[in-house]
Amino acid sequence: MRERRWVPDGPLDVGLALQPHKRGGGDPAWHRTGDGAVWRTSRTPDGPCTLRVVVKDGCVHGQAWGPGAEWALEALPGLLGAHDDTSGFVVRHEVLADAARRNPGLRIGRTGRVMEALVPAVLEQKVVGREAWRAWRWLLTRYGEPAPGPAPDGMRVVPEPSVWRQIPSWHWHRAGAEAVRARTIANAAWHAAKLEAAATSEELDRLLRALPGIGVWTSAEIRQRAFGDPDAVSVGDFHLAKLVGYALTGEKTDDPGMMRLLEPYEGHRHRATVLVWLTGLRPPARGPRMPVRDYRSF
Repeated sequence: MRERRWVPDGPLDVGLALQPHKRGGGDPAWHRTGDGAVWRTSRTPDGPCTLRVVVKDGCVHGQAWGPGAEWALEALPGLLGAHDDTSGFVVRHEVLADAARRNPGLRIGRTGRVMEALVPAVLEQKVVGREAWRAWRWLLTRYGEPAPGPAPDGMRVVPEPSVWRQIPSWHWHRAGAEAVRARTIANAAWHAAKLEAAATSEELDRLLRALPGIGVWTSAEIRQRAFGDPDAVSVGDFHLAKLVGYALTGEKTDDPGMMRLLEPYEGHRHRATVLVWLTGLRPPARGPRMPVRDYRSF
C-alpha cells in the first residue's frame, strides 16, 4: 500500500469531484463505503491500481494498491480538481449562483486516462443510462482484472486496449451492446496509444472525432473526464438542452438554443451545465420515457 495526504487550497467535495466517473449503481470500477470513502480503480501507465479517497478534517487521505499506486497518488490532486482554473467564470444567472453557493466544493477533476472514459461513453451513445451501465458491468466483470488490494468485493480494473480489440461479437451481444458500438470501441482501442498521448483537450478532440462512431457528444464526455475540460459541452445529449433551457429561462430548448444561452459562459460552458444539474430544476415530464432495450434478446 502507498499513502498520500493532500490539503486542498479551498473547499472540496470529493463526492462531486469523483461522481462523473461513476457509471450507475453497481459500477465495478467505483464504490462508496459507509465511512464516506470512495474507492476507484484505474489502469495507469504503470499498470492497474485501486485508489481509496476519504477526507478527514479538511485533509484528503489517499491510499493506493497495485503497480499503478504511485502514479495514482501523484495524480490524486488533479483527479480532485487541483488544476481546475475558474478564472474568468462569472455566474450570470441567479439559479446558477444559488447552486454555486450550495456547492462551494465543486471542482472539475481530470483522470489523464482516455480509454477508461471512452468505453463507457460509447456504451452510453443513444441509449438510456441503465442499458449502458448494464453492459459496462457485464464487460468489466467478464474481462476486467480483479482490483488490487483490499478493495470492496466485485471491483474490477478496466481491461487493456488489446483486450477490448479481442472481445468476440457474441460477448458484445451478451453484454447488450450492438455491433456499431462494439466496432467503435474496438477501433478506438487500436489507436489507444495515440489517444492517451494527446497533450491537450483540443488535440484529443481532433483525434477522437477522426474515428468512426465518435462525434461531438462522445468527445465531450471523454474530455470532461480525462482532461477536466470546463468548456466541453455534451451537445446532442438527450436531456441536457432541455434542462439548461428550463433552468435558465423556464422553457425547454434544443441544442442551438442551449449554446446561445451558454454563450456568456464561453470557456466554462461545461461548468455552467454542471451547475444546471445541481440546481435540481427539471421540466415537467409529459411524454413516455425512452424504453430500456435489451439487445441480448435480438
